[in-house]
Parts: sequence; C-alpha cells; structure tokens
Amino acid sequence: MPLYTSEVFLSLIPLFKSRYLYIGLLSVITGIGLNIASQTYLHNYISEGKTLPMLSDLILDNLPVLDVSLIYDIVSLIPIILAVIYIFHKKDFNRIPFFLLMIGLFYIVRGIFIVLTPFGNPPLFNGSDPPFNGFSKYELGVYPSGHAGNVFLLLLLVKNRGYKLIISICLIVVILALFLAHGHYSIDILSGLFFAYAIRAFGEKHLTMFDLGNSKEHQPENHLT
Repeated sequence: MPLYTSEVFLSLIPLFKSRYLYIGLLSVITGIGLNIASQTYLHNYISEGKTLPMLSDLILDNLPVLDVSLIYDIVSLIPIILAVIYIFHKKDFNRIPFFLLMIGLFYIVRGIFIVLTPFGNPPLFNGSDPPFNGFSKYELGVYPSGHAGNVFLLLLLVKNRGYKLIISICLIVVILALFLAHGHYSIDILSGLFFAYAIRAFGEKHLTMFDLGNSKEHQPENHLT
C-alpha cells in the first residue's frame, strides 16, 4: 500500500502542475453555477405569475406515473463514483483534465439551453424525493436531461469494458426511471444523449491537449542522433 500511494503521488505531481487541470475544474464550477443560475431565473420567472409550457409526449402519455425519482437520482451517482475508481484503478490520472472539461462543457451547454427552451416539467411530475431533490434547489429546466446526458458522457469517456458495462446498466436504469417518474420528456432524454456524444466528439477532435497522456504537447520529443 505505501508503494502504491507513493506511485500515485508521483503520478499526480505533473497533473497538479498542468494548467489544463485547473481549466477543467473551472469549467465544472462554471457549469454547475450556470445551471443553478438558470434554474433560479426560471423560478423567478414563475414567481412573477408567468407559466412555462407543458408538452404532450407520446411515451409519457402512455405510461403510469410511479414514484421512482429516488432511483434515477441515486443510480446517476454510481457512474461518477465508478469514473473515480476507474481513474485510480487504471492510474489514468492524465485524463482527469479531459474528464473535467467534458463534464463542465456539458453542464455549461445545458445551463444555456434550459433557458433558451424553457419548458415546464412534464404533467403529473411531483418532484424528486429528498435528500436529492434533483441536486438543486429548484427542479426547473428540462431540456436536455442532465441525468441521462451525464451518465452517457461518462460511459463514452471510460475506456475499460467492465466499467462500460456497469455504466451502461446504470444508463438504462436512469432512463427507465426518468420515464416512469415523468421526470423528463422523451426529447429531453434523447437530447441529453446527443449533446453528450457531440461534446465528447468535439473534445476528442479539438481539445486533445487536455488529455495529458495523449497530447503531443506533453510527450517528449524524439531526437535522431
């Protein structure tokens, strides 16, 4: 154990010296803050006596409403824990900035879109059960789904097959629970998946410098002698 701890510490030294780690952290903080600000804006909007439109939904209109919100709140946390375990298990510390940036960008985009497309919660949705309550003070802003999108994004980021299998199961459970609780419209869930995929694809094409293990900027040059 002391040897492993020493190896981890030595592996983290270059990480903490990299500006990309702090940019990634800043993106996550910005994304969380923007989601809170957007939902607060929608709450104040409703408090002024205005209303947010409710939509009809082919799937939700044919499903009963079940009180299973606690399931999707808890299960959506499991992939986050698994991602942390994966990083330490595989000693994949160099990808931490990339993980953080992708998650941050997803929530920044979501924070913008829930205000650009301010739908009301689906009919008959009674809110999440404590202690989670949707991870925020106000459960407003549905497009795209943060629960489904974040789980799918972690599924895309983790490379190990075993971890992917478990996260895939979590994703299925989260989506089913969201439908049964009427916590999101179908378009919210599907858009969450598409947004996550698009952000990961954009990151792997244009933001590889945040993957410290693969970035050319962090690889030693080979000189011919």
